[in-house]
Amino acid sequence: MTGPNGLGDLMRDPEQTIRRMDDWVAGFAAKAQRYQAAQEQTERLRLTATSADGAVSVTVGADGTVTDLTFTNKVKSFPLEELSRQILTTMRRAQSGIADRVAGVMAEQLGDEDRETRTALLDTLRGRFPDPDEPDDQQPPAPPGPVPPSPAGGAGLPPAPSAPQASPPPRRPAAETDDEDNNPW
Repeated sequence: MTGPNGLGDLMRDPEQTIRRMDDWVAGFAAKAQRYQAAQEQTERLRLTATSADGAVSVTVGADGTVTDLTFTNKVKSFPLEELSRQILTTMRRAQSGIADRVAGVMAEQLGDEDRETRTALLDTLRGRFPDPDEPDDQQPPAPPGPVPPSPAGGAGLPPAPSAPQASPPPRRPAAETDDEDNNPW
């Protein structure tokens, strides 16, 4: 039950209240340290994939950016289109492992803490970096329908008038800058 000031049992034992608040603060500090450690470990992650013939190797960071790209002498004989295809395919294979590696870091550093946050983050990573070897669930777009026959007599209908093109909105004048406050926020 709360007292007249709304603080209830907190006012009856101020020492216990202070201990509970200290525990609460310590819990948040420990949680912040775990998240900091997870972030630092994630930033150090590197994933490397090599093409099937060994000609191309691509290393990516946890954010998917390419951090290293190496070739063997085999690529000298590749047509440019083949080289491009191998680079992109190998990069996507490296990126497809990001979610699993980040999941490992999070499990190690955070345990079962914040499952909803973890699930949302990992789902985002899996959406951004899908496994290129798995078939897409999407169906190819349907082909366009048949073109209706022209009216009898062979004369086609005149083309429908096109809608007028809308002109882009006028640009706003540049705002004057204030040298003392150059903060974009």
